[in-house]
Amino acid sequence: MKRNREDMEIVWQTPANPPERRDYIFRNGIRYVKPYYFEFISHAKNRWAGKTIVDLFAEEFKGRNRDYYDSAVKSGRIQVDGKTVPVSYRVQSSQKISHFVHRHEPPVMALDVKILHEGEDVLTVYKPASVPVHPCGQYRKNTVVGILQAEHDLAPVFPVHRLDRLVSGLLILARSASQADLFRQQIESGMVQKQYIAKVVGEFPEEQVVNLRVNFNAREGRSTTEPEDMDEKGNATSNGKAACTKFTRISTNGKYSIVSCHPITGRTHQIRVHLQSTGHPIANDTLYLTEFVDGGSRRTFIAHKGTVKSSHSLDSKSNDDCISESQELIEDFGIDPMCTNCPNLAPIGYDGSEEGLWLHCVRYSGPGWVYECPYPHWASL
Repeated sequence: MKRNREDMEIVWQTPANPPERRDYIFRNGIRYVKPYYFEFISHAKNRWAGKTIVDLFAEEFKGRNRDYYDSAVKSGRIQVDGKTVPVSYRVQSSQKISHFVHRHEPPVMALDVKILHEGEDVLTVYKPASVPVHPCGQYRKNTVVGILQAEHDLAPVFPVHRLDRLVSGLLILARSASQADLFRQQIESGMVQKQYIAKVVGEFPEEQVVNLRVNFNAREGRSTTEPEDMDEKGNATSNGKAACTKFTRISTNGKYSIVSCHPITGRTHQIRVHLQSTGHPIANDTLYLTEFVDGGSRRTFIAHKGTVKSSHSLDSKSNDDCISESQELIEDFGIDPMCTNCPNLAPIGYDGSEEGLWLHCVRYSGPGWVYECPYPHWASL
């Protein structure tokens, strides 16, 4: 749907607008998304009733200042039930509130989403590190699901399990919601075995089992471990969730070890925090690295970056050239005078330098099926 705003022709987008190949820009090994206008929809909560539209946004959505929201209402970028309203308008419960923004998605590494197996009911892919599985937060097109639709015309697909954004490896996607539910039921009932590999600090023991409860702090974005403490009645006294991971050393050179990880449960950051508890954290995991680890592991990983293969152009240009080209591309698309991220491709705070973890999903197996993924380049010592 096209509308005229501030003498600009704007193409509003909703989830019904599928990602397309032309939406992506590749520069120096980074995949960017061309900024686009997107409609964020909320339905007024009871506690919002009676507030002016500007007060509501200023109090509930603190990512922008009050002046921005005042201008957004006046220009029609914020609407109620599909209509423009004055800044004095008072919201009523259950009304549809739309906020049209110039959306800049965070960049990801420009690695292919390689298809490993394509069947009638199931699709498996090699998920690159740094790419989220499905739309979430600021990511929509820069996701595995979005890239599969744009570059392989594969849609709809339904992720069967989750991989953290910085984790690479095997990702299983169902071709229907009912098939996805069957897989999830098997996972939840404990019928599925999972294997990951990790590159960790030091000489890992030949075998080790970690039974420590995992407590995820959403505010801090990290997990901690707690012992399995019980009261006199046998009830757990800690706040964390029961978690168990079995580890087997594959190889070591004394400085690093390649470890096979078999999570029995599926808690947030379980493998990462369980490895930290052993004194052998993932060697480039800055969130869980212990104090005795220096920056050498991260420098080593960056040195390996050039060995990653992609079918997309990874041409080498100076920073000035890249900035100039990026600005030209944005200008072709249209710089939004109200956007706080323009004229940059990436949103503020995202420079595209983030790397993936040395943690990789290798294998999932269940009743009568097994899917595998090749090892990453860093798995050889």
